[in-house]
Amino acid sequence: VQLQASGGGLVQAGGSLRLSCAAAGRTFSNYAMAWFRQAPGKEREFVATINWSGTSTNYASSVKGRFTISRDNVKNTVYLQMNSLKSEDTAVYYCAAKETGYGPAPLARAFEYDYWGQGTQVTVSS
Repeated sequence: VQLQASGGGLVQAGGSLRLSCAAAGRTFSNYAMAWFRQAPGKEREFVATINWSGTSTNYASSVKGRFTISRDNVKNTVYLQMNSLKSEDTAVYYCAAKETGYGPAPLARAFEYDYWGQGTQVTVSS
């Protein structure tokens, strides 16, 4: 499956952005989806994941209550709505996919995901 992330940009602290990740090439609903991020000089970290149907989600504690992951299996797209952004949210954001069929979403570990998008830069100015 090919993944194309978009929606990043420059925003002031306290603002909002919505990232999108469009998938192509396979049956989108067979995949759990996730967002990860990587700040300069830091390791890639988990942000959020969603199961194949959108009925189960999981978030990193640092974003819980501010970010919302969702998906549209008709549009083959996963979203990350980011509110109340902070300077520490500045990073390149990557979407990722793991084929799970009707199983649960995988855990928050990057090595579990088989496919990755190219990343989109989010910069939050304070």
